[in-house]
Order: sequence, then C-alpha cells, then structure tokens
Amino acid sequence: MPITSAGILLYRLHEGEPQVLLGHPGGPFWRRRDAGAWMLPKGELQPDEDAQSAARREFEEELGIPAVGALVALGRLRQRGGKWIEAFALEGDLDPAIMRSNLFEIEWPPHSGQRASFPEIDRVAWFTLAQARHKILPSQAPLLDWLETMLAGV
Repeated sequence: MPITSAGILLYRLHEGEPQVLLGHPGGPFWRRRDAGAWMLPKGELQPDEDAQSAARREFEEELGIPAVGALVALGRLRQRGGKWIEAFALEGDLDPAIMRSNLFEIEWPPHSGQRASFPEIDRVAWFTLAQARHKILPSQAPLLDWLETMLAGV
C-alpha cells in the first residue's frame, strides 16, 4: 500500500499578491540544492490518524509553530517516488526566523559508523507564486495551481 503524507501550504496576501511559505529540506543530500528542492511541510499519517490532524502535527514538528486556523483541502497528488500527499491550504503569517525544526539522525559521512543529526527543514521562506514555481519540487507544483484557483474563487 502506498505511503500517504499530509501537509499544509501556508499562504498570505502581501501587497495584494499571494505568497506561500516553503521549507528547504535539511541534511547533507539537500545542502547544495535550491531550485526544485523546496516543499510544503508534510509527513506520514500515523495509523488511525486523519489527514488534517497529521498535517497540523507535521507542520508543528517541522516548523516549531502550531498551525492555527481553518484548513482548506487543496487536493491529493502523487509524488514521483509513489508517495501520496493530502494537501491543505492555511492562511496565516509567520516570521521565518522563529522556525525551529525537529531533527533526524543518519549515518554521516556514509559508511563511517558515525551518526549525525540534521533538521528536517533547515530553513523556510516566503515566495510569490512565480518564485515558488521555480523553487518547489516539480511533483508538488500542482499545489500552487490549486491554491491559485482556490484564491480566485473558481
């Protein structure tokens, strides 16, 4: 059975233009990647957990800030690796400087026998939709279109 994750695309209107908050994944694999590497905060659903609860939990774990407010379902998409994402939009604002992500541990450097900890998200930033289309993982790009449609009231 394919893995399902849930996440929140936080957005705000800045001078009348929508902006989205994207996170850059932490760890050595992503360190030098920028374009096409950013994503919405998301994570796997736990057994018997609904998608909205998982999205809120992951948002708080990865950003250190609770997701407060009404979530609007954006849709469900399949990433390149086969994982499904249930995505929600949330209007809000936060200062990227206060973001504090949880950590994960891996063997680093590879085959060294040493363990190192890295933040799941090493930084977040606000982007216009045009900027976000360049920054976001290609498999998550439809989320930006869905948000744009939602904001247009279509």
